[in-house]
Amino acid sequence: MTSVSMPLDRSPGFGVYVHWPFCAAKCPYCDFNSHVRHQPVDQERFARAFERELATMRARTGPREVTSIFLGGGTPSLMKPETVAAVLDAVAKNWTVPAGIEVTLEANPSSVEAGRFRGYRAAGVNRVSLGVQALNDQDLRFLGRLHNVEEALSAIGLAREIFPRLSFDLIYARPGQTLEAWQAELEQAIGHAADHLSLYQLTIEEGTPFHALHAARKFTIPDNDRAADLYQLTQDVTSAHGLPAYEISNHARPGAESRHNLTYWRYGEYVGVGPGAHGRFVENGRRVVTIAERMPETWANLVEARGHGVTGGETLTRDEEADEFLLMGLRLAEGIDLSRYEAYSGRGLSTERLSTLQQEGLVAPVGNARLRATAAGMIVLDAIVADLAR
Repeated sequence: MTSVSMPLDRSPGFGVYVHWPFCAAKCPYCDFNSHVRHQPVDQERFARAFERELATMRARTGPREVTSIFLGGGTPSLMKPETVAAVLDAVAKNWTVPAGIEVTLEANPSSVEAGRFRGYRAAGVNRVSLGVQALNDQDLRFLGRLHNVEEALSAIGLAREIFPRLSFDLIYARPGQTLEAWQAELEQAIGHAADHLSLYQLTIEEGTPFHALHAARKFTIPDNDRAADLYQLTQDVTSAHGLPAYEISNHARPGAESRHNLTYWRYGEYVGVGPGAHGRFVENGRRVVTIAERMPETWANLVEARGHGVTGGETLTRDEEADEFLLMGLRLAEGIDLSRYEAYSGRGLSTERLSTLQQEGLVAPVGNARLRATAAGMIVLDAIVADLAR
């Protein structure tokens, strides 16, 4: 596979996120903003709405150099290549887009077609993230996926042929999953992976079908101790095969980390367009949050009426910025730059709390300038952040 240039520095970056909200079916574990439509989606209408909202966001951010573009969903692989091309052209009309930056599109194996993939590549997509989720058919059915293992492996092979970079997702800590079964599945996945894997523990989210089924005891998931064992096994196996974790759930060969996701975790800036999309960027010297209307057709109506679908958001205080910076940055193996924390908060972290957390083996200094969570700390990261942010 050919490589795509990626900055070696730790600059946070400026990303553009585009949300395609439509799916062929709603997965029972999913709490993302995704919608099933039984009539064809008017893609030309939505492409025009994306173009208009991007122009409105450009007026708010001013001129910037884009470091990554991410087409997420929903199922962006249900988009026509022409729709993707129109969106990418609109990004380039509004900001500077250097050649070779990371342009990712999420895809489901069940909606993969060779012609469509080649169309996305021609439009400028150079990285695909496939929602594989499991490598056995029984669990794929349980997770509500529309593909089987054979289709998943075919999609992976096709993506490796067409795109310079590939990632795919798996969900573990599934009902009845043993350490031995997960190790075998993970090693199989690594054998097919190019340079990046996203490995998520199954969580039960409110408002999803799984939440009601789990509450009714229709199925159980591994308890905290078993989940911790599965997490540790994940770290051991991926590290042994050259894909160490660079973030709690994301693993890559050195240099193949997702530039766009690093922008989130390094607390960079990003514009979000599309139904339900969030953005965080600096406007008039302050970091603002934008939240768009979730219902696709309502969002499109708003954009046509006033140029954007933003219905919520806020301007963050310094303390809120500092807390978010901690929460995002400590997810990374590289940790956080302590001077950036001080710049946001106006103060350093409590030496007393840091000392206690170090003695407990949960955080560790990186030289004199950075702080990271240890392997043990990653498992209880929310508690560490809450302690440090007090």
